[in-house]
Amino acid sequence: MKLKSIAGLALAAGMLFSCAEEAKEKVKVDDPYEPKFIEVAKNGKMEFGVDEFEDVAVIRYEIPGFNELTLKEKKLVYYLTQAGLAGRDIMWDQNYRHNLTIRKALENVYVNYSGDKTTDDWKAFETYLKRVWFSNGIHHHYSNDKLPAEFSKEYLNSLLAATNTELKGEAFEVIFNDKDNKKVNKKDGVDNVLVSAVNFYGPDITSADVDEFYKTAYKGSDEEPIEAGLNSKLVRENGKLVEKVWKSGGMYGEAIDKIIYWLEKAKGVAENEKQAETLGLLIEYYKTGSLDTWDKYCISWATSTEGNIDWINGFIEVYNDPKGYRGSYETIVQIQDKDLSKKMEVLDKNAQWFEDNSPLIESHKKKNVVGVTYKSINVAGEAGDASPSTPIGVNLPNNNWIRQKHGSKSVSLTNIINAYSKIGGAGRLKEFVHDDEELQLEEKYGKLADKLHTALHEVIGHASGQINPGVGQPKETLKNYASTMEEGRADLVGLYYLMDPKLKELGLVEDTEGAGKAAYDGYIRNGLMTQLIRLNLGDDVEEDHMVNRQWVSAWVFEKGAKDNVIEKVTRDGKTYYNINDYVKLRELFGELLRETQRIKSEGDFEAARALVEGYGVKVDQKIHAEVLKRNEAFKSKPYKGFANPVLVPDMDATANEIKDIKVMQPAAFDNQMLYYAKNYSFLTDKK
Repeated sequence: MKLKSIAGLALAAGMLFSCAEEAKEKVKVDDPYEPKFIEVAKNGKMEFGVDEFEDVAVIRYEIPGFNELTLKEKKLVYYLTQAGLAGRDIMWDQNYRHNLTIRKALENVYVNYSGDKTTDDWKAFETYLKRVWFSNGIHHHYSNDKLPAEFSKEYLNSLLAATNTELKGEAFEVIFNDKDNKKVNKKDGVDNVLVSAVNFYGPDITSADVDEFYKTAYKGSDEEPIEAGLNSKLVRENGKLVEKVWKSGGMYGEAIDKIIYWLEKAKGVAENEKQAETLGLLIEYYKTGSLDTWDKYCISWATSTEGNIDWINGFIEVYNDPKGYRGSYETIVQIQDKDLSKKMEVLDKNAQWFEDNSPLIESHKKKNVVGVTYKSINVAGEAGDASPSTPIGVNLPNNNWIRQKHGSKSVSLTNIINAYSKIGGAGRLKEFVHDDEELQLEEKYGKLADKLHTALHEVIGHASGQINPGVGQPKETLKNYASTMEEGRADLVGLYYLMDPKLKELGLVEDTEGAGKAAYDGYIRNGLMTQLIRLNLGDDVEEDHMVNRQWVSAWVFEKGAKDNVIEKVTRDGKTYYNINDYVKLRELFGELLRETQRIKSEGDFEAARALVEGYGVKVDQKIHAEVLKRNEAFKSKPYKGFANPVLVPDMDATANEIKDIKVMQPAAFDNQMLYYAKNYSFLTDKK
């Protein structure tokens, strides 16, 4: 049931648990909506695996350093986490217009069905619901394909009838038919907006409509443009195109009001005045929907670098918009890992050196790289676009002029990366490496190489380069290729510098050559082969990051063919890629980086299309079939995501105040999803 007031929500959230032990005693075994926790062994070791289904593994992550925070800091983390969860349903509705209706019905069936749960049909229903939970909707979180229902209409109807659940019309039929098959479709030669099911546009809106609307829409000044369209849905009303803004009193207003409530509480326990000022601007933005205020907030956030706690909150990444305008709701609450941050801060201190020494055309280099702040952080909670599937590194804000004038923040999600390392094995690696030397390099340097590439990608890569005067923003010039071009460009910056002696000089690595070779081996192996594990046979590559890894790898493979830089080897009927000349490969990465930055700087759409379509989308079906066959021997799932730790307030009953906050680990994925559905479902009007 829903709470009827914000005050009631706060009281319920505060009084939900009195302490960790009492909370466990109060949980009723037969109440699926109340949180259940695992016991962490006395030696501190935790079982990281939570659940597995289809192509997904759900795991847990710890929050190192939380117990060392002051009570005020713990409250700040708690309030920010609650603010994030309050907007959870926004992401569901953004992903597809029927998602919330479908989820509510499926959850009601899941909880109330008392029939036979040993049948193949029930197991198929259960798996489908878990996949829907993981993807925040009925489309796959990575491929964007509609999730297949491995049960019949008749069976679902029988479940609905048995549980007195209503699901009818288009929301029912779309589970089984061919309509809205692709959440985001960025393929060349189609109307990308019209054929994408994502709920950023009315069902009748076309790409031409979007282009026409933003010719005359308010975009700020030429020197300091706003991120037009970032926080709205474009629809047609009475024959006219209008934006339905996501704000208090507007679209998603019910959930946004709850976000604002928790942000106000967070502001009250901010670590310093700058942090409080920044939270105040975020609150004002949510109240007004003003993208000018959003820019003010982003500037304040990017320049607020003091304190142990930080956050990402808002409508941010535009990967889910085929036109690159609208931001998906996302939150990540962060606790600084001081030791690792200290070790890596040399990157942002030397950002200008990297820019000056890059292979870019001189006019495309920034003369003054401003304020690239890098931190290693431990995640304390995630929601929206960051959960259950999460990034391992983030660089924000996205607005180019803010990055150039005021700088940006880059973070590496340390505890997420560590949790990934707890799951899986070396079997798949041994299957796809070319020889023992490649295996040994990966085992010795692989983790370090991955961390360095992530840091270079986020800190140096996204901060690098500049657009020529008079050239529009990439979403306007490069259109549906803007996101994959930017990610590929940042990857290339990292790849180019991973073999540079400067990293050893800065104390980041002892053996630049060894770590660089491991990074190059892993990137090519993944870009040309192992990432295909994630695709069904016959599919094109479509997700922006997968596309960029393939076009980078395929381009350098082709261009280095005459010098045999990368050799395609067939042995015992199996394919391998062996790098024969790492130095020449680095030169090719530099050459491609130079061209990629030129394309962005000049807004060369046709060159972007040639690069992406020519190298990044189509798959060698023979190689793909082989990869899938070889992968059948391994149980490790290709996709991993996370169940969030639960922050449990320990209340002083007399004063009705929080006296401490404990971290508990969720017992099960389905339990956490049902708890979220009960306590954070605030959207009632989604028109």
